[in-house]
Amino acid sequence: MRSTASELAEKLWESFGALRNDGVSALEYLDQLTYLMFLKRGYELANDELVPDLALQPLSDAWQSLLAADGQELKEAYDQILRAFASREDYFGGIFRSAYNSIQDPDKLKKLIVDVVGLNSGQSGSVAPVGKVYESLLARAVDDDRSGLGQYYTPQVVVQALVACVQPGPEDTIYDPACGTGSLLLAARNYVLRHHSKDMTAGQRTRLDSSQIFGTELVPGASLLAKMNLILHGVDSENIDWLIEDRDSLHKILSLNPSIILANPPFGRRPRTNFSPGFWVLSRNKELNFLQYIASTLRTPGKAAVIVSDSLLFAGGAAAHEVRRKMLTDFNVHTLLRLPSGIFHSTAVKANVLFFDKKEKRLDAPQTSVLWVYDFRTDKHFSYTRRNLAPEDLDDFVTCYRPGKSFASRVETERFKSFSYEELMDRDQVNLDITWMKDSSWKEGNNASASDLIARAIVEDLTVARDEFSAIADLLEQSRARRSQE
Repeated sequence: MRSTASELAEKLWESFGALRNDGVSALEYLDQLTYLMFLKRGYELANDELVPDLALQPLSDAWQSLLAADGQELKEAYDQILRAFASREDYFGGIFRSAYNSIQDPDKLKKLIVDVVGLNSGQSGSVAPVGKVYESLLARAVDDDRSGLGQYYTPQVVVQALVACVQPGPEDTIYDPACGTGSLLLAARNYVLRHHSKDMTAGQRTRLDSSQIFGTELVPGASLLAKMNLILHGVDSENIDWLIEDRDSLHKILSLNPSIILANPPFGRRPRTNFSPGFWVLSRNKELNFLQYIASTLRTPGKAAVIVSDSLLFAGGAAAHEVRRKMLTDFNVHTLLRLPSGIFHSTAVKANVLFFDKKEKRLDAPQTSVLWVYDFRTDKHFSYTRRNLAPEDLDDFVTCYRPGKSFASRVETERFKSFSYEELMDRDQVNLDITWMKDSSWKEGNNASASDLIARAIVEDLTVARDEFSAIADLLEQSRARRSQE
């Protein structure tokens, strides 16, 4: 009987229960699994019968020393291994940077090592792909409310639908400027392999994993998870520090303009203003800056799919207004997917996916002619305690999107409506928070759901107020910047 990735991940996650009682957090536990799985993977590649990778011998030696040790000797050996690799200047150092052992009980450390060894076979000699096991572990860590990992993780159902619409190909260069655990990049890579592997040349296959899919991540812990996620899915580890850079993407202009950008950038405000020559407005709003960065970084022609909060669609103030106006005029903003509450790991977040293309500028007309809005929010209720989002839930959206087909062939439905450029520009401050359906939760007799919607409305009102204050701060900052230049 074959062990599935989910079953193996569940077995590994059960070990976390005892470690939590020792004060080990979900993120710390996932870090230790990451280090051990990387050591084991290095051992396997270094000892491959056909093409052994001798450059990975240090990983092989370290793994074998852990297998041979027990008790306090094991703990001391593991501590020393982490320190040694963290001090290296090569890509080993990039993986183990800031590594430390959070498991102080040698017996529990040994059990975890044995569990990782067990990933070799599963039951009856069958093997579930280690990359899939790791994905399942990430999902479990996200489900742990105390892990804090949810802000770096995009639900797989949303990821798969997004990539299915964008349809990356073997010649595309694909970038995520806030890659978190790397799920968007991996989904794009897997899409290319699934749909084009038979037609890809050896050169295209090599370039896919060495230079064509890359991201940046500011938070070291999330970056580590992204690197390991890619490595365990077969990406060459020697390129990993280039493919996933540990930095703030807004601090550096890319030398390579990607043809596709997929992103779930952070919401909220930044501690300081980041301004690049490609930005249209000066702002401390993270989302406005990331959207400007993505738009200016994208190649011409290029495609982007970006997860944005409701706030970005309706926020007042000159900065947000100008960014929305500029996007509709200079880019083909053709699709907006309104997502329901309860699918991201922050209940206050109501999100959307904004799809847009970058084309050669037209002097006689705006790039956007029609924005198609799919309402997957009204009468859609999900939560991790009641019902998770399932793959089939977004099938209708993908069908309506008509990937690879002309936008002119789209057809309106109850949930899928089109709005012309002129209609959008006539809306107060180019507000893109567009709704037309009525939620049945407001019907009389459904007080609990109605109360929930009222609470959400209050949160949205407070968000508007916050953004108004932010807009005032931005205007003052722009005024100070102009005075300093005079």
